[in-house]
Amino acid sequence: MAKYDVADRRIWFKGEIVNVNDAKINVLAPTSQFGLNVFEGIPCYWNDAKKQLYAFRLDAHYDRLLRSAKLIQMNCTYTKEELKDAFIDVIKANEYDENLSVRQTLFVDGFGSWGSDGPVEMFIAPIPRGRTSAEYNKKGLNCCVTSWRRISDETLSPRIKCGANYINSRVGQREALRNGYDTCIFLNEAGKVAEGPGSCFFAVKNGEIITPSLTDSVLESITRDTILTIAKDMEIPVIERTIDRTELYTCEEAFLCGSAMELTSVLSVDQYTVGNGEAGEITKTLHHEYLKISHGESEKYRDWVTAVY
Repeated sequence: MAKYDVADRRIWFKGEIVNVNDAKINVLAPTSQFGLNVFEGIPCYWNDAKKQLYAFRLDAHYDRLLRSAKLIQMNCTYTKEELKDAFIDVIKANEYDENLSVRQTLFVDGFGSWGSDGPVEMFIAPIPRGRTSAEYNKKGLNCCVTSWRRISDETLSPRIKCGANYINSRVGQREALRNGYDTCIFLNEAGKVAEGPGSCFFAVKNGEIITPSLTDSVLESITRDTILTIAKDMEIPVIERTIDRTELYTCEEAFLCGSAMELTSVLSVDQYTVGNGEAGEITKTLHHEYLKISHGESEKYRDWVTAVY
């Protein structure tokens, strides 16, 4: 059992481990007013047989975090080693022995504006996976294509994992919920399939896995890269290409993926049933392999997991 209840858990905040209720940010800080922050949601998996908690692809998450800070021009002074040390310290402080999603956020503090590049501070807030958003805990998703378009590299790049970008995700998600769906799929400005709100899209056609190209207005997703890597190693054909909307209605399988939702089957799109309306065999095979690797059960991918304890 964790040492603290979620509402009283310890988080890492500005160099200290504090009660979450004692972590305060000024309402006028650029992160509060303008969403001027970049973040990672880092998954951790508890292996009960080994009594060990494994952080999944920690280096890749920190590479992307620092890349996001660079692209949005935040003056980040933290090194990768400092990011990692703080991450491990706060998990240990809570004594977690269960699957986690850990939010690690660099934010612009102080009294500046949306044009400020600092001062840059950080918080790290672990949470048990079962306490994350509803769409991340469902076995299958009924989706719609949202009428809102995905942001593009010419407007506000989805390559940057920043707080402000998620307002784009929000309008699509709220539209989906308002109309009785679990979540949505965005098209990009060219009208081609992009991604979900905070998740990447994969389809299966003729036994091949298809996903939009990185230049189709998608996040450079670590889970996406993980799936492409393990599928190739399992000799499942993979194709990165532009996907038309009508292909959503005719594919044999589909799933959304991300650090929070892992691989979650898409059961229908715009009330067109995908396949037989259940999780497909390729989706289940990939998800099983993903969980095996992330729980530290694969020698081949040992360098993808970091032991916390």
